[in-house]
Amino acid sequence: MEPVSLVVGAALLAVGFVAGRLGRRRPAAPPPNPVPLCGCGHALSQHDTETNTCYAELRRDSYDKRGRWAGHTWVPCTCRQYVGPRPIDEVFVPRILPPAE
Repeated sequence: MEPVSLVVGAALLAVGFVAGRLGRRRPAAPPPNPVPLCGCGHALSQHDTETNTCYAELRRDSYDKRGRWAGHTWVPCTCRQYVGPRPIDEVFVPRILPPAE
């Protein structure tokens, strides 16, 4: 091999090494711990485990009689905490027997 191609190859190798060292990504912070969510988007801690009702409130737009925007109102969430894979009958039908003790 001729010496010019060896110098060009060494220069390309050095430039690639320096670019790789300087352009290396810094390790990102670990992702936050996942929070179990209901189908409505609220955390499962905001749901009653016995009645499956949600205690969270939703912000809804309210309008006056003429149809103009009048601000926000807070209404209770109407979800029943169905997140699966429980049968949907267990969510909407009250329990027939008392809970086992």
